[in-house]
Amino acid sequence: MSVVKAAFAVPLLAALITVAQAAAQPANTAVPPPPSAATEPAHRPLTTADVISTSAATDWRPLDPQNTLYLELPTGRVIIELNTEFAPHHAANIVALTREGYYNGTAIVRSQDNYVVQWADPDGKRPIKNAQKTLAAEFERTARGIPFTPLVDPDTYAPEVGFSDGFPTARDPKFGRAWLVHCYGMVGAGRDNDVDSGGGTELYVVTGHAPRHLDRNVTLVGRVVQGIEMLSDLPRGTGPLGFYEKPEQRVPIKSVRVAAMSPRLSARSWRCCVRIRQHSRHM
Repeated sequence: MSVVKAAFAVPLLAALITVAQAAAQPANTAVPPPPSAATEPAHRPLTTADVISTSAATDWRPLDPQNTLYLELPTGRVIIELNTEFAPHHAANIVALTREGYYNGTAIVRSQDNYVVQWADPDGKRPIKNAQKTLAAEFERTARGIPFTPLVDPDTYAPEVGFSDGFPTARDPKFGRAWLVHCYGMVGAGRDNDVDSGGGTELYVVTGHAPRHLDRNVTLVGRVVQGIEMLSDLPRGTGPLGFYEKPEQRVPIKSVRVAAMSPRLSARSWRCCVRIRQHSRHM
């Protein structure tokens, strides 16, 4: 080996030895172990119970007893809130039908799996006293002047969806229109082929998947706020579209009353009830 090569080889060999020795030695600073489940803060999404427990009184609104219905079934009470902002004429007509006792003694005639429960006069001969049999459809309204809390998720059936005073709602900002949507627990007024053939004598509740193709095709009049399980758990009808084929299969409706008509409910009791049953504007 030449002198020049030897001169370069010695320090290079020494450097390689130093690097190898350093790599073989443990590091002066220990690497901290990964955090365990016990040391990591718990992060979980909020539940409905969390939202309710932390809500303020201003986040809630009371049910209007003039537009709240008590549907009495053999298994208990179903409470329905009518919507006077989107379907004012239908809501008023349903209240009129209720006050004249039209629904008392009618029956649930249909329970279609994953779809709807419907009640009506099975014979179609019940007289109407002061209310109207049919009304002009109330499929949508102007979006101006109504509260709206949008959801961030995209929707197949509408440009925007969200809630208006607790009711599931869709909105089209381009045309300035808004309408209620068919979600679980929503109440609609059944009709025939003519869009203006409904009026509230036949009502249905969504008890399965959201049939959004019915939006702006059938007038939605309200929502169930308590007792939906008494409807969704009913035996399914075996006839076409879930209709009961035999009279004994139908579920009798004992009565339907406007909450304000209840003789057993004092003003103080009503205020206690609505604090339990009221629904948040933002839910």
